[in-house]
Amino acid sequence: MGIGVTLATQMELNLQKTYLKQMFEPSSSPRLFALPPGVDFPKSVVSGLLERMSHLTPDAMAQVEIYVNTQRMQRRVRHLFLDGNARLLPRIRVLGDLGHDLAMSDLPPAVPPLRRRLELAQLVARLIESEPDLAPKTSVFDLADSLAALMDEMQGEGVTPGAIRTLNVEDQSGHWQRALQFVSLVESFLGETAKTHPDTESRQRQVIERLVARWATQPPAHPVIIAGSTGSRGATGLLMQAVAKLPQGAVILPGFDSDMPHAAWSQLEDALQGEDHPQYRFAALSRALDMSPQDIRPWATTAAPNPARNRLISLAMRPAPVTDQWQIEGPVFQGVQDATQDLTLIEAQSPRQEALAIAMILRDAVERKTPIALITPDRNLTRQVTAALDRWGIEPDDSAGRPLALSAPGRLLRHVSDLFVRELTSDALLAILKHPLTHSCEGRGDHLRWTRDLELEVLRRGLPYPTPEALTEWANKRELDPAFQTWISWINTCLFPPETPNSDPLEQWVERHILLTESIAAGPLGHGSGGLWDKAAGREALKHITQLQNEAAFGGEMTAQDYASLFSALLNKGEVRDPNTPHRGVMFWGTLEARVQGTETVILAGLNEGSWPEVPAPDPWMNRKMRQDVGLLLPERRIGLSAHDFQQAVAAKQVFITRAARNDESETIASRWINRLTNLLGGMSQDGALALKAMRARGAVWVNLAKQIETPSVSTPPEKRPAPCPPLTARPNQLSVTRISKLIRDPYAIYAEQVLKLRPLRPLHQNPDAPLRGTVLHNVLERFITERPDDEGPEDAKVRLLAVAGDVLAKEAPWPATRALWHAKLARVADWFIAEEEKRRTFSDNIANEIRGQLVLDDLGFTLTGTADRIDRDHDGNLRIYDYKTGSPPTEKAQKYFDKQLLLEAVMAVAGGFRNLPAGPVSHVSYIGLGSAPVTSEIVLSSAEIGDIKSELEQLISAYSSENQGYLSRRAMQQERFEGDYDHLARFGEWDESNDGCMQEVGT
Repeated sequence: MGIGVTLATQMELNLQKTYLKQMFEPSSSPRLFALPPGVDFPKSVVSGLLERMSHLTPDAMAQVEIYVNTQRMQRRVRHLFLDGNARLLPRIRVLGDLGHDLAMSDLPPAVPPLRRRLELAQLVARLIESEPDLAPKTSVFDLADSLAALMDEMQGEGVTPGAIRTLNVEDQSGHWQRALQFVSLVESFLGETAKTHPDTESRQRQVIERLVARWATQPPAHPVIIAGSTGSRGATGLLMQAVAKLPQGAVILPGFDSDMPHAAWSQLEDALQGEDHPQYRFAALSRALDMSPQDIRPWATTAAPNPARNRLISLAMRPAPVTDQWQIEGPVFQGVQDATQDLTLIEAQSPRQEALAIAMILRDAVERKTPIALITPDRNLTRQVTAALDRWGIEPDDSAGRPLALSAPGRLLRHVSDLFVRELTSDALLAILKHPLTHSCEGRGDHLRWTRDLELEVLRRGLPYPTPEALTEWANKRELDPAFQTWISWINTCLFPPETPNSDPLEQWVERHILLTESIAAGPLGHGSGGLWDKAAGREALKHITQLQNEAAFGGEMTAQDYASLFSALLNKGEVRDPNTPHRGVMFWGTLEARVQGTETVILAGLNEGSWPEVPAPDPWMNRKMRQDVGLLLPERRIGLSAHDFQQAVAAKQVFITRAARNDESETIASRWINRLTNLLGGMSQDGALALKAMRARGAVWVNLAKQIETPSVSTPPEKRPAPCPPLTARPNQLSVTRISKLIRDPYAIYAEQVLKLRPLRPLHQNPDAPLRGTVLHNVLERFITERPDDEGPEDAKVRLLAVAGDVLAKEAPWPATRALWHAKLARVADWFIAEEEKRRTFSDNIANEIRGQLVLDDLGFTLTGTADRIDRDHDGNLRIYDYKTGSPPTEKAQKYFDKQLLLEAVMAVAGGFRNLPAGPVSHVSYIGLGSAPVTSEIVLSSAEIGDIKSELEQLISAYSSENQGYLSRRAMQQERFEGDYDHLARFGEWDESNDGCMQEVGT
């Protein structure tokens, strides 16, 4: 008996010694551990591991193998281990690096994703070419992207093409048969091909399946831990199940809701009904391991920052079929005030107000030296907040950086790719010349000076589409400096490349693109690539374009437009960190980054439907039911992951929840989780309603602060309606007949133009406007009338009119669509104009076109100038003056009081003021309107009336020859909504036409 007791005791001691060398006690069930929402997950993982390893020798830590899901979490966990006493570190690895093990070296390397996308694009293009009705050609790369994502998903989830083909689909529209034609394209990359030329997802699944098979017979003796993954992807889920079953394996789940009752967990069995729930993935993992969620144990003793809030959020997020529990559990919920005391709800009126309120919160945290994090998937909102913080000089630490396409190298590369696609415009030319990386070698100062001169002297004077000939002509007129001439030659060479063929191999497009961009960056005297590939953004851009260069052989031939689209999509996938040193206490995190970080104060922003959660991307191949039947992921998976991110983040110690009630287009809908929380609080009890009211009241404080910061601190009284009175010596002594009309309607415009010498600059991006159309029409009709033979009949006249129009439009209207439109408009009124011209030829002869003239008023020291469109002399010897209008001519009343152009030309003609045209009586002035309803508006004049018009002119000029006469702004505008060139200078809007003018001496 003593021997038996001794043996039993010895066996027990041996077991204890074995346990002392191991982290976990032997167990017949899988090990699933979890941490509650709100805790600093990486920190709690480390503290729990140190606690469990405390009974082991120090060298045992080096045997522990930890797998995390991102490199960011890997760095954080490593930093937490280093931040303490000296110790050996565990092996911390990323799940995506499993295939780098030496044991997996016999597996072929993964095919680069870009190569697979290019190969798929070629297959899609061939299919569309053979069957054009399937899809438009412009959708090739979008369809290739979608197919690549489908193929990755199939391989990750272990779905074969055969399973998709055998789907039982009742499709009356034939959509599924069309979709199958595209889906069948991926079959060539699956099956045996996937074993020899695997994609990234395929190789990862092969690695995991091999690892799981090896562990089944040869489990590792050392601890293996997976921490932070939810197992939402099939291959990762397989690995987590295998690790949980290892003798020394464990899985640590983040944000596990231990407050959810069994009845709620039981509603998460159907993916179609429950996958949008934050805890669905944990329920699915438990079922796969024949466990219940109640079997999941806590990993560490770390308590949630606010357990009462965790219970409240758990109740708010209950699956839809059991939300009736609100009525049972809500009224008896204890601690609602504790749950919401550090919870603030900000409901702004606009995204700008939301951004300002967030910026105020961040500014306050900086003042109090409290670390704070902004968590949102809305990148537009983070950019607005960054701009708002700039007023205080706060540079946030943005984990996402900024898109590579918006960096300096990215923008220059995109500008150059556009040169292959569309004709160079003035604004595009200046965008390239003014780019900070253009001409980044020696001589950049001269480059910027010449670029400024080019903008002011050429491009803003009416050159919407620059040409090498136009630039060379300007350069020859300007100066003969050899350096300047070299600069112009460099522009003509780089920015006006030879026409490219309709299609070229991708390798040639990439090479052409790189060489051209480097030439632009280097400048005419530089070598290499200038500063194009310098700094972080340049290095990131070079990495992406080198990747494209390496895979270009698989891209086949493509058009310039296809290449530009491909390149833009490639750049948009890149990100670059801001080189400026950010503020350490102000952090911007995406929802993915927030999973592996930790701070006590967070702002959850942009909580509107479509933003958080995002709208699932449309699937062109299969609906939800088909995806479930075949074993693919449902669209609700992303919503469920977003819900889990929200549940974790809202459990922090102090939380600000923000949303905007409207965006730029319409009212927004609050995120479903905000609706759940507010509906629960508002109806659960009086305490809940009061708590919700307090949350909103705390938010209203920040909204009011945002409003205040937008309100000027000093009240500036509105400007009065100006009527400046400059000295007589500064007033104009010469005006054209059209300027006289302007003097009557808007004297202030004459003051700004003639006294201040201000001229409005033309826009860089010039559009075909009404003034240009009028100029073109005048030139067409001048040529037509001047060159018309005496014996030309109406039909021949119409043919010649349209031919002249085509010639003039080709020279003066560089927009193809505009040329066609204006030519068609003239063609519609051509018959009417020719018929009217035949009538005019019966009683008059054309004697002058586009003729200049002037009238000197000696007593006033004033000269009137003008150019008449057309002057005829009738058979009685009287002059008839015409003016062409592309729109509706002014009425006779408007001509009498305001638009006196033709009447003043009549005064000028009677006085013999037109060049090479003797004085003579004027009997008629007429507008020939060539608008949609052509008409001739004619006024019959007598000598007495012409004398009265001259007297009125003298009275007008005499009035402005008095120092007491001011140039009133907008005296008699034709339309109140019309915006004049100088209205902003007159501060129109601070006053209106009902205000009296404010006479003020200026220039004395």
